[in-house]
Parts: sequence; C-alpha cells; structure tokens
Amino acid sequence: MCRLTFVLPELIWADSVFVVGDFNHWDTAALPMQQDAHGQWKATIEVEAGGVYQFRYLCDGDWINDNQADAYYANDYGGHNSVVMTDPEPSA
Repeated sequence: MCRLTFVLPELIWADSVFVVGDFNHWDTAALPMQQDAHGQWKATIEVEAGGVYQFRYLCDGDWINDNQADAYYANDYGGHNSVVMTDPEPSA
C-alpha cells in the first residue's frame, strides 16, 4: 500500500473541497479535504503501490484539476482528469 496526500494551496477559497477519483469510485463525498492551520487544503488516502489513479477536486460544486499532477487524461465530459502515479513497492 501507498499513502497519498493531496494538497491544495490556501488561495482556494471554498466552503468544501473533496478529492474524487477512481480510487473512491468517483464518490463526490467520500474524501473531504480539511484546511490546516496555514489554510492549505489536505486529504490523505491509502492506495495500491504501483498504480495510476485519475482524480479531480470538487470545490464548492466546481471541478478543478491539480496543477502539479503527474499527467492529465481526457475524460468523457470534454475535459481532463488529473493523474497521480504511485511508485511500485521496492523488491526485497
């Protein structure tokens, strides 16, 4: 398993932000982000190591992408999803 932490800057003004992706079956309420003491939005999830995961942020009902994503894949809605690629587990 691999721990992913998603971070959005304090410049994001919102009442609610969620990380939505194939790792949570695109459930719009499964992974809420919380603001830390510096105003950054953060959420952490465990996923399989060596995976490729598509995701987006749902910010007060608006979809936004991660500007530091590993890649971007076209989606079925005419836009793009952010992609994060996790490292495979080291072999022993």
